[in-house]
Amino acid sequence: MRIILLLVAFFVSLVPLMADFYPPTVQSTIAGVKHKTITLTHGFPAKGMSGVVIHNFGEELQAITSYLRFDGGIKGTLIKNEPIHHDELPAVKPKVRTQDKVIGGYLYNNILLLAPDANTYARITGSANKNWIHPDLYAMFLSQEGDQYPTQKNLQKFANEYQVGLVYIVQRDKALLYDPISRRYVSEKSISGLPAKGQFPFYMRLGKIKAAWFSREASGTYYQLMKTIR
Repeated sequence: MRIILLLVAFFVSLVPLMADFYPPTVQSTIAGVKHKTITLTHGFPAKGMSGVVIHNFGEELQAITSYLRFDGGIKGTLIKNEPIHHDELPAVKPKVRTQDKVIGGYLYNNILLLAPDANTYARITGSANKNWIHPDLYAMFLSQEGDQYPTQKNLQKFANEYQVGLVYIVQRDKALLYDPISRRYVSEKSISGLPAKGQFPFYMRLGKIKAAWFSREASGTYYQLMKTIR
């Protein structure tokens, strides 16, 4: 009986640690605005998380008017990222006001995974119930953009167009969650059983990504490339 209780306690103690890798989506309210600095009523679970500011227009009409990055405590910073345009809603000036609602970790359940091989991809996607955005879609996007490898800029644009909240990046011996809107890493953990050499530029089922005529050719290895996304 004692052994069973110890095992239960052990597995219960593991749950928060495993869950903490994926920051949850949270709600807060804007308590104060000073230039680009935002004060929230409640902070976010992880520093670097992005959030959307939602303004209520009345008559049950509301829309995203801005984005912010959580800096720690209850402070945030407005970031440049154009919200979805609504033709039928009036423009809000200023775009951020006290009492506006904030959703931290907006779309964090939608995750693009950049992995070194098919086995790693299958292992990770099978370990968590998330809406996994397949890298084939990102590869096709890069081809349309004329790029051959991931950058902060094209990851942010892809996230905006395809409603991606996080990018799961497998580096050598560790996994990181990257927020493409705030351009910050929000979580990290160690990971084992990775291949010595990964598929370049990342695992996908397509062939080589076609780039524009004047784009810089991608070179290096998978693990080297993943370290450049900062």
